Amino acid sequence: MTRSADEARKRGLTPQILLRAYAAGIFPMADDAHDPEIFWVQPEQRGIIPLDAFHVPKSLSKKIRQKPFDIRFNTAFRAVIAACAEATPDRERTWINRTIRELYVQLHEMGNAHSVEAWDDDQLVGGLYGVTLGRAFFGESMFSRKTDASKICLVYLVEQLRQRGFVLLDTQFTTEHLKRFGAIDVPQEDYEGLLADALVGEVEFN
Repeated sequence: MTRSADEARKRGLTPQILLRAYAAGIFPMADDAHDPEIFWVQPEQRGIIPLDAFHVPKSLSKKIRQKPFDIRFNTAFRAVIAACAEATPDRERTWINRTIRELYVQLHEMGNAHSVEAWDDDQLVGGLYGVTLGRAFFGESMFSRKTDASKICLVYLVEQLRQRGFVLLDTQFTTEHLKRFGAIDVPQEDYEGLLADALVGEVEFN
């Protein structure tokens, strides 16, 4: 057991507790990558991308047709979450600490956390990861080392969710970036109804 996983265990945090939190509309964050503590978040306005209203900008559609990257699922989950946790010039601080990383790796090993990856030859150049429960996908974070890599992963994610029968894509919050793809904010009460429906039934991510 790694030190961060042992710290999580001592605090009573387990992958099973995380799944119960997601089922209740709650998710964890940390103040900083170097802070071992986590706190629970339940936004009054929840970000989602309605799967039937997902929009791909024309310029991105053109680039996708050129197939600039090899898109893979679940081949490098640990590397994806590590990349999402890295500080960048545009993001000096990250909310993904070691405790969160280790807990989500355990969720991945259980089949409840997944990655979508963009590869350029043998280089991982972009990706995203999230949690699945019932027919819901809870998006956590994404990263890009080449232009549009994470955006293309998002497009492939939505295609996968539609094909597999998912009904809810939770983005936690909305950003101007996500709004370009159709992300909207919904009040907590409305989100709870969407979540309750998504937790009925079970589908496989891949």
